[in-house]
Amino acid sequence: MQLVLEKRAERSRTIALVSPLIAIGLTLVTMSVLFAVLGKNPLTALGVYFIAPLTDGYSLQEIAVKATPLVMIAIGLSLCYLANAWNIGAEGQFLIGAVAGSWIAVKTQGTEAGHWVLPAMLVAGAAAGALYALIPALCRVKFGASEILTSLMLVYVADLLLDYLVRGPWRDPAGFNFPTTAEFDPVATVPVLIEGGRLHLGSLIALIVVAGAFVLLDRTIKGFEIRVVGVAPRAARFGGFNANQLVLLTFAVSGALAGLSGIIEVAGPVGHLQPGISPGYGFTAIIVAFLGRLNPIGILIAGLFLALTFIGGEQAQITMKIPLDVTKVFQGILLFYVLACDSLILYRFKLIFTSRQVQSGAG
Repeated sequence: MQLVLEKRAERSRTIALVSPLIAIGLTLVTMSVLFAVLGKNPLTALGVYFIAPLTDGYSLQEIAVKATPLVMIAIGLSLCYLANAWNIGAEGQFLIGAVAGSWIAVKTQGTEAGHWVLPAMLVAGAAAGALYALIPALCRVKFGASEILTSLMLVYVADLLLDYLVRGPWRDPAGFNFPTTAEFDPVATVPVLIEGGRLHLGSLIALIVVAGAFVLLDRTIKGFEIRVVGVAPRAARFGGFNANQLVLLTFAVSGALAGLSGIIEVAGPVGHLQPGISPGYGFTAIIVAFLGRLNPIGILIAGLFLALTFIGGEQAQITMKIPLDVTKVFQGILLFYVLACDSLILYRFKLIFTSRQVQSGAG
């Protein structure tokens, strides 16, 4: 008897919808075992992670704050993935957008510049992210280089550039030698929506991005082109769609959204540029994109769920002394199960009884 994977004649829409829930369920079971190994009560730990943050108003605001960059980056990544272009370097585009936008804030520091500063920062961040993302896209189109490797390597370039700037030319002279810029002027910060909290205008921008992506994919020819090129590239060629131009476009849009979220993060919750402004948003957004089935509405829900793990992880560290790195373990396990469950969309399990030459399928 053999257990083999057999390719499905057509994709199952039911399994496509259910597989993220299966992945989340398997992840929770695995995390329960991990909590037990760490000597913690699994039910208590899961409650701190996923229930406690939902019972506090401030934590709910923090979930929205954390979800903002995740959703924006994941929307851009979903456009790439739907077009069969693999942008893995959103983390670097996030950082380079933060650097470019912060340059305007640093140069206008203390000059009593007008309200044009913040819009200029947002435009600079988006433009820098788009240009940075076009590097691996052009390498793929012109030279056939793997965009996976080139986009990933550029993450380290952006990280080291940021580190150099805040430790060198942009370091705050009054910052007690800490690697950080001076606090941004009020005109260079994102407005807060609720007094006394950290919920900011960037969250509304993220909702606009979700709505825009939904309209793009479901109501426009360009959205149809993205889907066709990704699913049936040969049919796309017959239809006159240019796959290379689409790679450049989706990478540029993805980089722009990542760069925009980077400067929003710096000008919003952080308030200045420093190392470690991202706890891995660019990489976590990959999980958000796939967990949300590359659908804008699904990505919004998945982004809120992953943001919940960040806030829950912080609370678990404080109340239960659980290492914060467990949150990254959770996210890694979740990605593993998402990709594993996705195989059920394309394949089904089949038992082969070789002794009786009888085949029976299950899937």
